Amino acid sequence: MANVPAAAACIALLKLLARHAEPMPAAAISRELGVPRSTVYHLLALLRDEGFVVHLEDERRYALGLSAFDLGSAYNRQAPMQRLARPFLARLVDRVGFTGHLGVLHGQDVLYLIEERAPGRPVLVTDVEVRLPAHLTASGLAMLAALPPQQVRALYPTKQSLVERHGGGAGTLTELRRVLAGVRRDGYASETGLVSADAASIACAVTDHQGYPLAAVAVTFPMADAPASHRLVAQVRRTAEAIGRRMGGSTQPGSG
Repeated sequence: MANVPAAAACIALLKLLARHAEPMPAAAISRELGVPRSTVYHLLALLRDEGFVVHLEDERRYALGLSAFDLGSAYNRQAPMQRLARPFLARLVDRVGFTGHLGVLHGQDVLYLIEERAPGRPVLVTDVEVRLPAHLTASGLAMLAALPPQQVRALYPTKQSLVERHGGGAGTLTELRRVLAGVRRDGYASETGLVSADAASIACAVTDHQGYPLAAVAVTFPMADAPASHRLVAQVRRTAEAIGRRMGGSTQPGSG
């Protein structure tokens, strides 16, 4: 058990590198983890020897290595998130009568892992393995709102990072920050007519025990059949919380 603190520190370091869009210098890792730089160098050496970290000598920075990629590939093969979430999503769809989705954040995109189609509802563009710009979808906004502000800035460094669809969506970084603040305030995200011109969606983030977004649960419905939003939000939030608990996390208040 003596190695447990070191193991926890290694996990924290890997999670930190995974959250950042760019490789990091040791000094920044030390600062963000709140541990001495000598300890960081020791951890980095251990992880480098096992292939989980690579040292970019010319840049004096560290990045995730091939062993980390192998773990991610194994995760994709086993698909534990889909297995855990599908029964909860199916029950949500049965209750509300609209099509439900589970998506994860992949860079600036939402990658859809599950589409649970309600009987009699039309095919949507948010099918399994489809990617859409995160800032234009309810699922993406729910997850972006739960990210640390510095990570959102790293994902959208310039106005050009924000693409448009159907002539809508946040067009500037200031506007995106305002939208995300509203999502955090309300505890859920919504989107109307940006993904499909005649449809709207409501989403809540599935978060880990620290409030970091693991995924998002969304329900999409025709605008002509718009339900009472507070009832639908409650159902979506309850499902996101249940999935979060099964994955060892939770949905934090206001994480949206």
